[in-house]
Amino acid sequence: MPVITTDLNLLLVTALLAYLLGSVPFGLVMARAFGLGDLRKIGSGNIGATNVLRTGNKLAAFLTLVFDAGKGGIAVLMARWLLAEDAAQVAGLFAFLGHLFPVWLKFKGGKGVATFLGTLLALHPLTGLAACGTWLIVAFATRLSSLAALISAATCTFWMFTLGYPNGFFLGIALTVLIYIRHVENIQRMKAGTETRIGARKKTGP
Repeated sequence: MPVITTDLNLLLVTALLAYLLGSVPFGLVMARAFGLGDLRKIGSGNIGATNVLRTGNKLAAFLTLVFDAGKGGIAVLMARWLLAEDAAQVAGLFAFLGHLFPVWLKFKGGKGVATFLGTLLALHPLTGLAACGTWLIVAFATRLSSLAALISAATCTFWMFTLGYPNGFFLGIALTVLIYIRHVENIQRMKAGTETRIGARKKTGP
């Protein structure tokens, strides 16, 4: 982990602001903007880009992906620019927590994959690109977004060490654990062979 150089009060403010940014539910915003209805009643009920894609609106899904990734990346870059690397990691973690547990949605948020990747890209571009590449390869081979996310998360600390960002190890572990916690139901469905594949649609609720 990086050396702590930022004042504790500034780190606390950074954590709060990053959490609030991360908690903006762009999936819901895009679904409403495109007239797709309440995303929580569509497909898996998740508020992320994969579930937006199940509506058939690729543009809305793409914008959700960009904005969800962007809020993690922006939090990191702003904290690094204004403060230091320790603040950047705090911002990345709390933006991620904001997406997973947004105060606006009674702490019921998304799975965090886009925000995870956006955070890594901002923290260390090579690690982020490797994580994105891992996700793409697994997703293309299996058409299982959840499996791609799990493998991408599981390998992120390996990429950190291999590509020159060992200071991110503990943050990488924290992000990986959170990804796995949020994907418990997906893991169960994959074991049962019932996990929805990329491109497949589920019927909307009543």
